Amino acid sequence: MPSPSTEHPSETDPHLWLEEVTGEAALAWVGERNAHAEATLAGPVLERTEAAILQVLDSEDRIPLLGLAGDWYYNVWRDADHERGVWRRTTLESYRSDDPQWDDLIDLDALSVEEGEQWVWHGAAILRTGPLAFTRALVTLSRSGSDADTTREWDLLTRDWVDPLDPVSPAFVRPEGKGHLRWVDEDTVLVATDTGPESLTRSGYPRVARRWRRGQPLGQAQVLLEVDVADLGVGVRHDRTPGHEQTWVTRSTGFYSGLTYLVREDDSLELVEVPESAQTSLWRGRLLVDLREDWAVGGTTYAAGSLLATGLDDFRAGGRDLAVLFEPTPTTAILGWNVTRHRLVLTCLEDVQHRVQVLTPPAEGGTGWDRHPMTGLTELASVLVWPVDAVDSDRVWVQSSGYLSPPELAVCDLGAHGPPTEQDVLRRSPAYFDTDASVVEQRFATSLDGTRVPYFLVRPRDLAAGGTTPTVLYGYGGFEVSLTPSYSGATGRAWLARGGAYAVANIRGGGEYGPGWHQAALREHRHRAYEDFAAVAADLVATGVTSREHLGVMGGSNGGLLTGNMLVRYPELVGAVVSAVPLLDMLRYTRLLAGASWIAEYGDPDDPADREFVREISAYHRLDPATTYPPVLLTTSTRDDRVHPGHARKMAARLMELGQDVTSWENVEGGHGGSSTNAQAAHRTALEWEFLATRLGLGSAG
Repeated sequence: MPSPSTEHPSETDPHLWLEEVTGEAALAWVGERNAHAEATLAGPVLERTEAAILQVLDSEDRIPLLGLAGDWYYNVWRDADHERGVWRRTTLESYRSDDPQWDDLIDLDALSVEEGEQWVWHGAAILRTGPLAFTRALVTLSRSGSDADTTREWDLLTRDWVDPLDPVSPAFVRPEGKGHLRWVDEDTVLVATDTGPESLTRSGYPRVARRWRRGQPLGQAQVLLEVDVADLGVGVRHDRTPGHEQTWVTRSTGFYSGLTYLVREDDSLELVEVPESAQTSLWRGRLLVDLREDWAVGGTTYAAGSLLATGLDDFRAGGRDLAVLFEPTPTTAILGWNVTRHRLVLTCLEDVQHRVQVLTPPAEGGTGWDRHPMTGLTELASVLVWPVDAVDSDRVWVQSSGYLSPPELAVCDLGAHGPPTEQDVLRRSPAYFDTDASVVEQRFATSLDGTRVPYFLVRPRDLAAGGTTPTVLYGYGGFEVSLTPSYSGATGRAWLARGGAYAVANIRGGGEYGPGWHQAALREHRHRAYEDFAAVAADLVATGVTSREHLGVMGGSNGGLLTGNMLVRYPELVGAVVSAVPLLDMLRYTRLLAGASWIAEYGDPDDPADREFVREISAYHRLDPATTYPPVLLTTSTRDDRVHPGHARKMAARLMELGQDVTSWENVEGGHGGSSTNAQAAHRTALEWEFLATRLGLGSAG
């Protein structure tokens, strides 16, 4: 490996010009690389794979997920007839039928043509209070899928956009940028958004939180909180639960630290005195605190990874009597929670297996929270639970799926107390590939320092002898993100049905065992994530599942950094690498788009104390002219405004210089997700799977 340079990389990097996102020379280079990728991978197998994936993505048999507002259940849907999507609604009775009747509200394809844009849906919030309840929505749209987006007001009665120039009641319109808009009432919103360079932090996120009245110029809206340019950003929230209305603002001092302030009636701010690393939320007069670090308070020390609850008014008055709703063990972690009218639903992991508990707070004057498990859950499957209506109902949606178990959607009435009722299954997705020939297992590998690392393996039931099964190992390992089982018809058709094996590694840096599992691979300890991933790769070979020449690795974003490090650190372990929308130049990442927001995860390359360990994970700078690397595919998006496309571009250019087997492909839109339509997603995914198939020796698609 070359010795570290004392100069800043911007002074010595010959490929810096590829960071010019829409520069003429850079886009010409991208066009050449795309043409090379298409020509290299083109053929009838790619066409069949792409068609098979698109058929899954456009299938009318997919489960439409719903959100309730008033009497209607809303859904966003993309298929062959609605390439960019349609926002629509139906009734629960119609949804239960074999042929639901949908009321289409906003057709994004028609809107894109009308306005000459490539709109991508980013969400809608329907007002539920006051005279305009359930008749107005704040609709957020993105150009080509970028994180920067805009919010407009939609009238559900007139079925049209509210006019921002109406002299009596002008619409709320948030200008394009990174930010958000939240309802308070029909004439008031909370806003944090890009209003010019002075309004943004170093990381590119809003630094000013405002209360904005209808008809008021945005620049004149009342400032609730303004944070420092060195902070990550500011956030705004409002609880509209009747009797518990509350506005609060957050100052994110870093990716994993922040301060929460309640907004008093006189608009002064009251700090919620919890650790800066904790996450807080409000529920019907209660304060919920999710700990990332141990907290000693009121004579008790609460463990990192715990979920605590207390009365908000009592806490504000100085009381520190906290109920422990969840306390982690070495093998358990909280994955998340949701609330209904009377219940709190807690989803946990036990050795990366989902467990769900339904909790009830004590009655007035009582002590202790009642809890009941949600039964009937499928093993080796993920379970998502969220409220149908958190304000007025105790019903929840329950969605489950596993690697070989197609998704199903049920509704469950938790009731105000006691065990939840039996789940009422509303929809089951068909199987998009034959699962009879495959089995799913959970296994454990041992990392370099002796740590036990779990991973899931989906393999042919009759595994070929001699380690000849083409196998793809997927990973992420960052930002406390947990990888749990999920069904993918695309992966099934493109890989499993063709005889391949697929593994998912639960390495450190993720959240599978709570905050400690994540923190074990932060900053100077990042190498542990890569050692864990290498240990799983080695275990797949040692146990006869596959061999080096038949083993590929795949990951995106932080997972792209992971697979980039597998390329440069362990070229002898793998036969092919796919690195999607990746971070790769870690000496410049803080200077590119949102990169500065991740210093808490990786370290600061401009800080002499951090620079050397950051350089150690910079795959771009670890490339060695004397090493032969396995074939690599790099994919990115021109419209990705989170992870700069220059990372993938420059890595490809450097590998080309070294005479390596490198393929790169860049979508012209799609944002950080890499695609804006099902057709784009099918093409990109087919390219990735076909690259792996050709390099790892997988047979032709059926």
